[in-house]
Amino acid sequence: MIRPRILVVTPEITYLPEGMGNMTQHMSAKAGGMADVSASLVSALFELGADVHVTLPNYRQMFHTDVYNLLSRELNKIRKKLPEERIHLAEDRLFYYRDEVYSSYRGENPRIALAFQREVINRIIRHVKPDLIHCNDWMTGLVPAAARALRIPCLFTVHNIHSEKMTVNDIESTGLDAEPYAQHFYYTNPPSDFAHDRATNPVDFMASGIFAAHFINTVSPSFLEEIVQGQHIYVPPAVRSELRNKFYAGCASGILNAPDASYTPSTDEALPLTYTPENFAEGKQAARKRFCEQTGLAYHPDSPLLFWPSRLDPIQKGPQLLAQILYQLVSDHWSENLQVAIVANGDYQRHFYDIVRHHNIGDRVTVCPFNENLSRLGYAGSDFMLMPSSFEPCGLPQMVAPIYGTLPVVHETGGLKDTVSPLDVSTNTGNGFLFKNFDTAGLRWAIEQALEFHKLPAAVKRPQVARIMKESAQQFNHETTARSYFDIYEKMLSRPLI
Repeated sequence: MIRPRILVVTPEITYLPEGMGNMTQHMSAKAGGMADVSASLVSALFELGADVHVTLPNYRQMFHTDVYNLLSRELNKIRKKLPEERIHLAEDRLFYYRDEVYSSYRGENPRIALAFQREVINRIIRHVKPDLIHCNDWMTGLVPAAARALRIPCLFTVHNIHSEKMTVNDIESTGLDAEPYAQHFYYTNPPSDFAHDRATNPVDFMASGIFAAHFINTVSPSFLEEIVQGQHIYVPPAVRSELRNKFYAGCASGILNAPDASYTPSTDEALPLTYTPENFAEGKQAARKRFCEQTGLAYHPDSPLLFWPSRLDPIQKGPQLLAQILYQLVSDHWSENLQVAIVANGDYQRHFYDIVRHHNIGDRVTVCPFNENLSRLGYAGSDFMLMPSSFEPCGLPQMVAPIYGTLPVVHETGGLKDTVSPLDVSTNTGNGFLFKNFDTAGLRWAIEQALEFHKLPAAVKRPQVARIMKESAQQFNHETTARSYFDIYEKMLSRPLI
């Protein structure tokens, strides 16, 4: 049986399987959840026996920070030891000295994306000769146009809704000859003729990826439905229009992401004491004590602890809802020693710092910059995880938390709606607490529901937490996600190209 060759095109990835080459464990470039998803998907595909290849920018500084001297001495030796080449690094000086995937400087991200896509289109596709190309987000949005022109089936995964625009003249200034693919780009204005459009009519990267791809998927079914139905004012009209077109043509689906396999309390090295659904109480208490020591919270083993792990982005993640009710929430539950822990980055941090200082509640509320090990302690040591996103393409914290026995409190939207269901003790169903209206009253109501659960006797709570941990581990894993992508690949490869 001939295995189809899959080329995964991604601007970020957390790690690669060891079997794909000697330097894979040093290739890590992460800005968000896409890196984890890309890494775990590639690993699952590789373990399932797929002929999977990966291309990403050669972020030399991020990849080789602690092995650069080794590389300079041993590069030729390492190359000789590599098995069949499966990792294809796009080369450009724009990538080499970066210490982050995305730039905060205006106009730099599109230039980085163009340099990456130039290498993918001009060199890597021709070298790999894939049977199918799988692209991810706007930084790969021009590749589907090339794939369509080359008659290679292309899947485009929409992780978020951000996009960038550039004219064909600007695109070609990087060395990419756009003319063979230009008819498959999505232009900001209805195209007239190529000579005119190349100078004045910007190409929308994200909309182009959706428009040109043979099949697309969002990273949750509900988020796709919400966009098609006209929800979320933040979705650009071009992106919404093209997603609708693909949806009604039967060429779109939603596939839930899953957290990285390292998020497992039975093996997590960040925890002082690992645990399973059978003995979680002791493990979670050990994690709580360590977490409190490292964050400055007073240690109250029986008090409710609410954990915020998502970036502090008021446009999407809803930290303003928590900020508006925070002091009143803590005050109303003062006798219960209710605590709130925020381990996340973002400009909105300063508002929480101000609240804590003004009310002198540092032993009840802690605000810490994101740190991976501290975040893992938070997942393990907390009772509830807060995620009141206004919209959510997928989200991962609401899947990680219940694996650690921490129940999610979320807004009923997108991927949160697909992964969290109302907890009902009487029927042994559900895994968290949801609110429908994106406002402070909704969030406060859901938190109060969680606190009512916390007041139940241990004999009632513990079986529910154990059940939720087991069910979450079975449901939220990359084997399930990879199988769903396999199904799409098979469907695409069996269809005649149009």
